[in-house]
Amino acid sequence: MKVEIRLDSAYTEPLAVIHTAEITDEVSEAVKKLKETKESGSEIITGFNEEQAEIISPDEIYRVYAENQKVLAVTDKGTYRLRMRLYQAEERLAGRKFARISNSEIINLSKTANFDLSFAGTIQVRMKNGDTTFVSRRYVSEIKKILGI
Repeated sequence: MKVEIRLDSAYTEPLAVIHTAEITDEVSEAVKKLKETKESGSEIITGFNEEQAEIISPDEIYRVYAENQKVLAVTDKGTYRLRMRLYQAEERLAGRKFARISNSEIINLSKTANFDLSFAGTIQVRMKNGDTTFVSRRYVSEIKKILGI
């Protein structure tokens, strides 16, 4: 696929135009990615540290998990409580490099240090901040697909 960018001050927001003879899988995927970027760019995550609310950039998040009826987001600045359900956090982070690894956890793939496949039936994930977690058996095949293995 050829990509061309034209700078024009007449456009206040980007406009993507695709010229094609037919709709292929590649074209459909490009359209999907453009839509996801636009939609997810407007989403914000608000985390609570005691009684203070802070805006958290999705790029700062290592992982989001549910524990004791609470949803928590781990960042370099600390762990924040989110006032939403895990599936709602997953929806807000859709289109970014996040993947569900269990019924109770989502990880930021760009914040992973490595995946240890030596465990029988599961995968250990080490995050760049030193946290370790595990991919549940149910999600192993999906993670392997994402990783291309």
